[in-house]
Amino acid sequence: MANFQDSYLSGGNIDFIEGLYARYLEDPSSVDPSWRELFERNDGAGRPIFNKTLIEPPAPVVPGKEGKGDGKGEGKGNKAAAAVALAPQTAPTVAFEQDMKLQARVDQAISAFRLRGHLRAQLDPLGRPRPSLDHVADVGMADQKHFTATEQEQLVESFNVFPEARVKLKELLGRLRRTYTGAIGVEFMQMLDSERRRWLMRRMEHTENRTAFTVDEQRHILTRLSYAEGFENFLHTKFIGAKRFALDGGEALVPMLDAVLEVGGDLGLKEVVIGMAHRGRLNVLTNILGKKPDQIFSEFEGPQDPKQHMGRGDVKYHMGFSSDHATRGGKNIHLSLAFNPSHLEAVDPVVEGRVRAKQDRSGDTERTKVMPLLIHGDAAFIGQGVVAETLNMAGLEGYKTGGTLHVVINNQVGFTTDPSDSRSSIYSTALAQMLDVPVFHVNGDDPEACVHVARLVAEYRQTFKSDVVIDLVCYRRYGHNEGDDPSFTQPAMYEIIRKHPTVRTLYAQQLAQQARISAEDSEAIKQRCMQEFDAALTRARAESQFKEPNALEGLWQPYKGGAHKSAPPVITAVDKETLRSALKKLSEVPEGFNVHRDVERTVLKKRQGMLQSEELQWSEGESLAYATLLSEGYSIRVSGQDSERGTFSHRHAVLHDVKTGANFVPLRQFPTGRAHFDVFNSPLSEMGVLGFEYGYSLDVPDGLTIWEAQFGDFANGAQIIIDQFIAAGESKWRRLSGLTLLLPHGYEGQGPEHSSARLERFLSLSAEDNIQVAYPTTPAQIFHLLRRQLLRPLRKPLVIMSPKSLLRRPEATSKLDELATGTFQEIILDKVDPAGVTRLLLCSGKVYYDLVKARDERKDDSIAIVRVEQLYPFPFDELAGLVAKMPKLTELYWVQEEPRNSGGWHFMFPRLHDLASARGQNPLKVGYIGRAEAASPATGFPQTHNLEQQLIVEEAILRGTKNGR
Repeated sequence: MANFQDSYLSGGNIDFIEGLYARYLEDPSSVDPSWRELFERNDGAGRPIFNKTLIEPPAPVVPGKEGKGDGKGEGKGNKAAAAVALAPQTAPTVAFEQDMKLQARVDQAISAFRLRGHLRAQLDPLGRPRPSLDHVADVGMADQKHFTATEQEQLVESFNVFPEARVKLKELLGRLRRTYTGAIGVEFMQMLDSERRRWLMRRMEHTENRTAFTVDEQRHILTRLSYAEGFENFLHTKFIGAKRFALDGGEALVPMLDAVLEVGGDLGLKEVVIGMAHRGRLNVLTNILGKKPDQIFSEFEGPQDPKQHMGRGDVKYHMGFSSDHATRGGKNIHLSLAFNPSHLEAVDPVVEGRVRAKQDRSGDTERTKVMPLLIHGDAAFIGQGVVAETLNMAGLEGYKTGGTLHVVINNQVGFTTDPSDSRSSIYSTALAQMLDVPVFHVNGDDPEACVHVARLVAEYRQTFKSDVVIDLVCYRRYGHNEGDDPSFTQPAMYEIIRKHPTVRTLYAQQLAQQARISAEDSEAIKQRCMQEFDAALTRARAESQFKEPNALEGLWQPYKGGAHKSAPPVITAVDKETLRSALKKLSEVPEGFNVHRDVERTVLKKRQGMLQSEELQWSEGESLAYATLLSEGYSIRVSGQDSERGTFSHRHAVLHDVKTGANFVPLRQFPTGRAHFDVFNSPLSEMGVLGFEYGYSLDVPDGLTIWEAQFGDFANGAQIIIDQFIAAGESKWRRLSGLTLLLPHGYEGQGPEHSSARLERFLSLSAEDNIQVAYPTTPAQIFHLLRRQLLRPLRKPLVIMSPKSLLRRPEATSKLDELATGTFQEIILDKVDPAGVTRLLLCSGKVYYDLVKARDERKDDSIAIVRVEQLYPFPFDELAGLVAKMPKLTELYWVQEEPRNSGGWHFMFPRLHDLASARGQNPLKVGYIGRAEAASPATGFPQTHNLEQQLIVEEAILRGTKNGR
């Protein structure tokens, strides 16, 4: 009996057979007669018979015993076996089986090309041999040597490589070789979605991964290359030694981006937000976004009056720009290049957030009108963790943008580091495989291949709303910057580069050899480019074109930056009946909704009770701020780790039916007009998510965008976004943001990692009215603060030290009337008579409640305790006015829970001395009360924490009193 595994119908060929069968079902005449005969024999259920009768040969028939048996049916079986054996039309012939074995090998070769062909592709423009990959399975199956000359002349099933069903084997292998092992290598067979794989196969194999460009299209590509190369050459000769981080060696990027816009525009694309680091940025600015070269040259010259830019602005290769791009097909696409610091990939999530905001605002639910385009470096793409964070967000409901087009400018070296020292994978793009998306590797010295790939991926993105990656394999003609000598560390590589012709030169030669565009025409294009750049430089030097980035245009016209005090006061109070109605809605669920019993008790019934007592906790102050803003037509977006419920189970913004799993979001009852409320649990990521929300805030000035850390110290993981974008964006790029950060902070004995939101870091970043840092302590304060953030025309990032234990502390409550009247108080005064105060304690946050309890127990009215609810901008005038009302005051202390080297002390120290100096002839003693300096934010032992807290309170309240000395 034959072994099933040895049959040509074995599992190794089942994909091939299923493909043929699918074709047979559509059109029986499209398959070979031998296969048609096989498929016509089915089991009655529409499936071909792949059972033992077909796969295994019949048992041999013994002459003279054809009809005999043992009385148990064996004779009948022999008759059936004999009938099968003697019927040639029902069993494969020897020749047929040989054909099928050949087809099986062909099938394996096809699979090998599709799966591993990229390993044989000619990708390096420098012509260096690729590392040996013979150890990788299936690579050898694609070699011609595996088939004889006779076999190559045979007709075989094309398996959809050709539109025709059967072609000669040599034609099939030739097409596969040209498709997958030429200037383009494709990783796509690992994708789980067979529809996308088949879509790519058809478009790649039927065209052999090439486009038959017209002469006009080739002239356009050559012109784009000429401007890209000419721009870099011009800068290199006119601004010798100036850093520009040139695109030399990767000029094919320019016609590629142009092609993406052409195809995208025809497929409904209206806007593209681009993020990229400094490599090639100036070239993209002028040759894709249309920034006048005059202006770029002026930036090299610098401003006429340097004093006007002291302490602000940024280098030219970090600057952003926006413009309207007209495609050759007559479509207009708005382009935005995001501002970016030298932290390379940090801009990635910012771009994604901006795109999502634009899509949400315009109602682009299909996500085909606005697209993110990220341009990476090879070393950064594989090396920077934020890339993985950004990729991971691609398919998440709160962060999806309909697919990002990634282009990796692969210089094959990272500053001075070889790929062998910077990654553990074959390709720098290996990280993208986590998304189950195609990756195209293309030789940067073949501009037609580059443009072909660009067109294909643009269509792919618009069709499938999926990320897609282009690995543009090129080189860096000069060093990391133009003052660097790369031959120090890559001498062999740069010896090749020194002799290697430019991309434009090679393409011009190719077109001349093909008699498409003459050498004279190519040279004329080149000279025209240089004349235009020369004229631009003349204009720039004759009349300064230097301009600061545009700001406060479009959506941003009603808003302002600058000094906080320039913002007019706004009314944040809300009518009491409106608040009661909102609170009632927040305490109810739809009929038939089965809420968790504990949620019903601790949230819904608690809120119903508040309608009677009118005494609110933190959750209600926050939720009422959202509800009233939504009802006034403002959108709100909240995201963070576990933000739907809240890390401390206080928010419960999303309720879950315990029987059906359905969700109910109470705050979605309030939006009016185009307003909407969204709350998302984020991935376990800080830098990527905070960058996303910062980007979102850049395009929603009229909405409240909030990022919440699970614990405040988790902001550590997003420090680059905080330092480079949130704190410095207005100063460097004139970009405003109203992003709000909720950072749980407070010393409750939860250890070093869950006590401090690193208040000191935000205060050290505070300057020039760039951000707001607040530490509110009551529900009314958070209500008014959140409303002020949106209702004021001022747009500044807001950093809130939000509470943990104060969420439910009985003393930390507010009356409903406090929301219906008043506003956010930058300082909250004590109730004692200032005329009798001798010691003033300034503090922020939870420690206030410990201090006031100890003071009140002693009934000591000589001590005033004042909460500084807004630390920055520092409320100097308010505090100075308070101090002036205390004629007996002799001591001024800052009290904090944090160690001396943390918290607000170093920020407060000089400001307290300024307050003391304002007393004139009656100087004050200024001092610190809190934990001692510590390398770790907090102790890990609750008993030690309680002792430390007790000592702080005792020192603050008992120091200097009659019983405390």
